[in-house]
Amino acid sequence: MNLDSAKQLASVFFSDTYLEARQKFLAAAPKARAYPCSIKGPSGEALFTDAAYFGRPDAKKLLVLVSGTHGPEGYCGSAAQLTFLHAKFHEGLPSSTAVLCIHALNCYGFAWDRRVTAEGCDLNRNFVDFSEPLPANPDYEELHQHLVPADTSQEGLRRADAAIAAYGSAHGAQKLREAWTSGQYTRPGGRGYGGKEPTEARRTLERIAMDFDVTARDQVVIIDYHTGLGPYGYGELQCEQPSGLDGYERAVKIFGPSVTSPEVGNSSGVNISGCQDAFWERALGDRHTYIALEFGTFAPNDVRAQNIGRNEAWLFLHRPEDVNSELGRKIRNASKLYFYPQSPDWEEMILWRSHLVHRQAMEALTKRG
Repeated sequence: MNLDSAKQLASVFFSDTYLEARQKFLAAAPKARAYPCSIKGPSGEALFTDAAYFGRPDAKKLLVLVSGTHGPEGYCGSAAQLTFLHAKFHEGLPSSTAVLCIHALNCYGFAWDRRVTAEGCDLNRNFVDFSEPLPANPDYEELHQHLVPADTSQEGLRRADAAIAAYGSAHGAQKLREAWTSGQYTRPGGRGYGGKEPTEARRTLERIAMDFDVTARDQVVIIDYHTGLGPYGYGELQCEQPSGLDGYERAVKIFGPSVTSPEVGNSSGVNISGCQDAFWERALGDRHTYIALEFGTFAPNDVRAQNIGRNEAWLFLHRPEDVNSELGRKIRNASKLYFYPQSPDWEEMILWRSHLVHRQAMEALTKRG
């Protein structure tokens, strides 16, 4: 890929809607298997998660590429998957290695420009073991009515902002961030809600893993594309807490010292409950290496970041009848633009970094020994 082609390819790989992204993916992977969603899109269209497998069914090494865990972050993830296919990494694979592309895992959120699933759950907080007691987050309880205030008048928002600021002053910025991002299981419709049972999107991932016999592999590398944290356009390679330091060290061997982890203390993310890595850890243990390829958009303290999550949660919690109204579309579009800036420089950075990470993963999986 050269500089000129990267700029041209950005317009080819990025899409303006979920349907456009799906059409492009299916054009590149026409034999993909479709997994339907029970909920329709904003225009009544059918929604699907699509899984495309390349290589021998019995390959012992597997690369898994996952897009759309968080709805509108799927615009980036879909483009990255198309970059992988355009580079033809999936062609001429050795018998030992296969590739599985999972497109639009949370297809509902992708189509509706919502980070959450149809059940209102943050999918990346939903992979807990629901047979065990759910993680507690008492700090979120204290903040919930301010993070998703029913009163969105100017005075109501002023009071909510003042309460959040007071909490931050009393407990520190890091504690505040952990309170509303680490996950909670008591307030449906609230921020970071992980649910009370597996979501449809989680069940879809579990079914895909079973259909393609993922747990039979000796080595599995998972790249899960995300946006919204870190410096603008930079792709941070984040490990998650379920893999621990061993998972971090496995990732460093593949991707180098730019890998981060909340366990180490060098990540822009925090430890979260029920993240997707928990699923892979339970299924594969030390046979897997998981990274969230997190591309920054705007600063977390940007007023857009604070208002977008609040407005979206308020809309679907307090005004569900307006989700397709002019107001609803305005709120949803703001979410889309925050997680997908639609700027040529940002898009080009995503393609370059994704290509590098893909190459590193494939070199690690296809090397001898």
